[in-house]
Amino acid sequence: MIEIEKLTIRQGAFSLDHFELRVEVGQYAVLMGRSGCGKTTLLEAICGLRPIEAGTIRLSGREVNDLKPAERGVGYVPQDRALFPLQTVREQLAFSLTVRRLPSSWIAERVEELASLIGVERLLDRFPRNLSGGESQCVALGRALAFKPAVLLLDEPLSALDEELHLEMCGLLKKIHRQTGVTVLHITHSRREAEQVSDLRLSWEDYVSPNRSSN
Repeated sequence: MIEIEKLTIRQGAFSLDHFELRVEVGQYAVLMGRSGCGKTTLLEAICGLRPIEAGTIRLSGREVNDLKPAERGVGYVPQDRALFPLQTVREQLAFSLTVRRLPSSWIAERVEELASLIGVERLLDRFPRNLSGGESQCVALGRALAFKPAVLLLDEPLSALDEELHLEMCGLLKKIHRQTGVTVLHITHSRREAEQVSDLRLSWEDYVSPNRSSN
């Protein structure tokens, strides 16, 4: 579950005031809004990557305002994917598990499980420079899901893909949601995309009208 109450964020000319949002456990919610309205800022605040001025963020019933990003139980796929250029796909998928010092045998098993889920078994020894856009997005998704987060945040995950890959990725996102039951908040400016993947569609304009930001 994602619960946001009276969230206020200020950054330069941008402000977000008293924002409220609720996504139930296991829902796939898509928040639609124009580019630059503050959607990315909202996701970063939920993750703990952006300071907030006021309000409360609860994830799975737990207030997380004072928790570090790694303690919030959130998987995050940023718009630029942010893959590590010098790590193989295998290492990318294992990253969050390795830093948590989990047993190597468990990590290896989980990486194989993830590779099967996202369809990258043949790519495990490749580096990001040798991946297509769709393959890179799959790896970013797998890395975010590695430690079995309760909440998955997706920032315009399909915006750079052509139509055929877009349809494939929509199918993959629905498959992941069905198999994992993770609570998803996916942001986009595409109504068509929202209709393809979500069971809850939200419009940014129904919540706030903040000043334009650089997001």
